[in-house]
Amino acid sequence: MVLAAAASRTERIRLTSAVTVLSSEDPVRAFQQYATLDLLSDGRAEMIVGRGSFTESFPLFGQDLRDYDSLFSEKLQLLLQLREEEHVTWSGRHRPKLTGQGVYPRPKQDPLPIWIAVGGTPNSVIRAGVLGLPLAIAIIGGQPARFAPLVELYYKAAAEAGHDPSTLRVSINAHGFLADTTERAVEIAYAPFKATMDRIGRERGWPPQSRAHFDAERSLEGALIMGSAQEAIDKILYAHELFGHDRHLLQLTVGPIDHADVMRAIEIYGRDVAPVVRKEVASRAEGAAAS
Repeated sequence: MVLAAAASRTERIRLTSAVTVLSSEDPVRAFQQYATLDLLSDGRAEMIVGRGSFTESFPLFGQDLRDYDSLFSEKLQLLLQLREEEHVTWSGRHRPKLTGQGVYPRPKQDPLPIWIAVGGTPNSVIRAGVLGLPLAIAIIGGQPARFAPLVELYYKAAAEAGHDPSTLRVSINAHGFLADTTERAVEIAYAPFKATMDRIGRERGWPPQSRAHFDAERSLEGALIMGSAQEAIDKILYAHELFGHDRHLLQLTVGPIDHADVMRAIEIYGRDVAPVVRKEVASRAEGAAAS
């Protein structure tokens, strides 16, 4: 619903969730919703689907966590079949079978983009590569460098499955916040970020977020993109050296933040960060091709 509202107010941006937890979703309903969004937005919708790092949705929708892996595998297979076929015949363990029913509406894009979201599990990375689907890696803590082998594994799995690695895409999804100065970004974002992470931590037995840990995550080698435009540029280009990725998705609201501050952060990201990163990445690619 939020993405549909965004579609009505925008003209160019791509529209996607951070992740649709397909394991506890119905693939037919999810496909219909994103197809509707695609039509409303004139072909700008994308799906990012994953198994989910949180488990609350499973009992909420009557799913058994013991089926964690099979739920996603089966529902992903159905989702991809729904994307390819208007009338679907399908059967599985976790959903009533389909016997040739038409699934509508159909999206404007053919095919509707579907990304696989992973949090660091090698089997999930291999699955994306074997299927030839674009890969979205969530790096929300620790050092991004430790995820580089996963990207190599993704391209290797894709090549062994007969897919051209040059046609595949990789996205890095991260947390962070931007402001005119680093001090201002930290002043705005630290308290909401800590409150949110501490609340999640209490539910899962994690220790409270410390300021020292937060500051370490803000370093060049850390996961958070938190600071000025130049700091964001430096960190995204550092990540590009590791991954050679196509997209850097930045979640700006980990916790409640004033709307005006969020809009300013979006402006900085779109106006001051993205053009510089795109230009530098293109320049590096030209230099590598020339050499």
